[in-house]
Amino acid sequence: MPLKDWTLLSSEPERFCRLFSLRKDRAVSPRTGRPSDFFVVEASPWVNIIPITSQNDVVLIRQYRHGVRSVTLEIPGGLVEDSDSPEEAARRELREETGYAERVLAPLGAVYPNPAIQNNLCHTFLAQDVYPVGVQQQDEEEDIEVILKPLSEIPRLIRDGEINHALVIAAFCRFYLEHPFKP
Repeated sequence: MPLKDWTLLSSEPERFCRLFSLRKDRAVSPRTGRPSDFFVVEASPWVNIIPITSQNDVVLIRQYRHGVRSVTLEIPGGLVEDSDSPEEAARRELREETGYAERVLAPLGAVYPNPAIQNNLCHTFLAQDVYPVGVQQQDEEEDIEVILKPLSEIPRLIRDGEINHALVIAAFCRFYLEHPFKP
């Protein structure tokens, strides 16, 4: 028997935070007929950008992440603000977090970060032939270090756990599906 959508009985806002809100849904299982409560993190769409220079270096960032209380190695990214398209947000985040701009921006697709508890998408873009255009324009809550790594090192950085952010790994997966790795 094919799976069916659950019947939504109610949906209520629970709490609003600066970057997201929490929603409580009550839904009925089509299999058991029993209702259950679910909590959903409502968030704006996000963007991730894989910036590559004309020398095939990837512009990466190191950033302290409060959720894991540690510095992570990532690609630039951030929220799609209300007035932005994902493309506009990608250009803005690249510039703000790294001080770089791109000559070509191409979409690589979108993924749900965690569809079990979140309702948003993360759009990934490839920024090609990036070049420095000025200083970073970090938010007050950001401390970001920009580093360049050869594109050929990315698989090793992922394999060795130096890049361990799931959305960054998903972004590189999309990249390598379109641009297979050639050692």
